[in-house]
Amino acid sequence: MKSINSKENSTTSYSNALFVDFVTLLREYGVPAGPKDLLELNKGFEKGVVKSLDDLFVFMRLVFVRRVEHMDAFERAFAFYFYDLDIPAVKEGDYALFNTEQFKRWLEKQLAEGKLPKRAYWEYDADELMKRFWDTLRKQMEEHHGGSKWVGTGGNSPFGHSGNAERGIRVFGESRNRSALKVIGERRYIEYSESNQLREENLRQALETMKHMKNEGPRDRLNLDDTIRRTAKNGGEIDLVFERDLRDKISVMLFIDNGGYSMRPFVEVTRLLFTKLHERFEDLTTYFFHNTLYERVWTDARRSKPAPLEQILQRRNDTRLVFMGDGTMAPEELEYQGGEIYQYGISNAPPSTYWLKRLSDRFPHSVWLNPIPRDQWATTYGHYTLNRLREFFHMEDMTLGGIKGMVEFLSEK
Repeated sequence: MKSINSKENSTTSYSNALFVDFVTLLREYGVPAGPKDLLELNKGFEKGVVKSLDDLFVFMRLVFVRRVEHMDAFERAFAFYFYDLDIPAVKEGDYALFNTEQFKRWLEKQLAEGKLPKRAYWEYDADELMKRFWDTLRKQMEEHHGGSKWVGTGGNSPFGHSGNAERGIRVFGESRNRSALKVIGERRYIEYSESNQLREENLRQALETMKHMKNEGPRDRLNLDDTIRRTAKNGGEIDLVFERDLRDKISVMLFIDNGGYSMRPFVEVTRLLFTKLHERFEDLTTYFFHNTLYERVWTDARRSKPAPLEQILQRRNDTRLVFMGDGTMAPEELEYQGGEIYQYGISNAPPSTYWLKRLSDRFPHSVWLNPIPRDQWATTYGHYTLNRLREFFHMEDMTLGGIKGMVEFLSEK
């Protein structure tokens, strides 16, 4: 194996740089890494900044990660590439684990090896399955002996001191303390991951990136940093600094699907987002509908006070529209004349697609938020109508990344 300090490696190019495949993996995990980052990494190798696996972990993190929401994805990619540990992008205790490929593969292996009794899936205790999965993963991290990606003696990785790779980095053996594995195992940044489910603490962070902010109202918010700074300048004499509250002055109309069984699993996340949007925007009007929109929506959750869409279409065209619903229904509800089977008296009304097109044409800044994860949009029950809605509106899922995508789309001038 060649040393990174040899003259042969003094000039680095993208084509012969180490860890090209790792950059590709990072992009698959959602970390925006590119050729410039890879060249910067290899320049660090030339300068001898990497002496151990832990050094490599820290150095790669400095090179490739610029935003905290990419930190967990980087750590999971590092664990997979160097340790053969495939960590799902969910927090321990989150029932979203059961929808991940990692859990499905683990369950199949457990059944094949006789470690779990064979029975119908719904007969297992969910909490017990979850505990077994995470216990297995922790054991793998504690007693890891490596695989084809293992870094150390005799491995196939380009990082080690007696491996089989054609090109590589000479180091002083693998880390004894395995600090990188300990850091990865703590999952300290999962709350900020863009694939993470919405929670109160990360939702506020996403919504605060909204543009069009203006100073409004009285100066009733204490700016602690400026207060300390001015107090220091005044020789210790306290100088309180107050500023106006920042409120977004754009108009927003929020449309919520609150009918039917399909939305029941998403009640909590919908309620959370509803609450935070009302806190965030001063001019926000809420309407309710069932499955899709026709000639009228409702101003109350019981859907007893109708509001004609013709009237809503008179609003300014820079008003932002946010729809919240799973978009899954029978095709005739969306496309047939009088397709709505739950309303009385509109059997001759135009199909829903007529109204959706008028809304999308009138309000170009419109986003449909779907609680169904993005990777299930092509296969979930009712996927036809879900994807038909995407022809009219920009769609995001209800993850932290989806909310940021919504904010970015609605913030365009």
